[in-house]
Amino acid sequence: MVYKLIIRPEARADLLDAFHWYEEQRTGLGHDFKLCVDEVMSMLSKHPNLFPSVHKHVRRAFIKRFPFGIFYIVVNETVVILAVLHARRDPANWKKRL
Repeated sequence: MVYKLIIRPEARADLLDAFHWYEEQRTGLGHDFKLCVDEVMSMLSKHPNLFPSVHKHVRRAFIKRFPFGIFYIVVNETVVILAVLHARRDPANWKKRL
């Protein structure tokens, strides 16, 4: 079964911020970040329960090569992306989005 992915506006903003920051560091690095995010999103749509819960029903999947976590919940046959945050960010940031 393939789960539907919904990326909340706050999470989309997180992704864009990270993309632009990496592009400023080195041309093309933002695109590498996007490819790694796409890989995790594809995995989430197929196996959302593969990743551990970090708070009640919120799960986190780490992005390869980049110190970011994707925080999400699974509701029926839908994966809702709540946040995409750097590993050193305060975890309270995504808890506000519940």
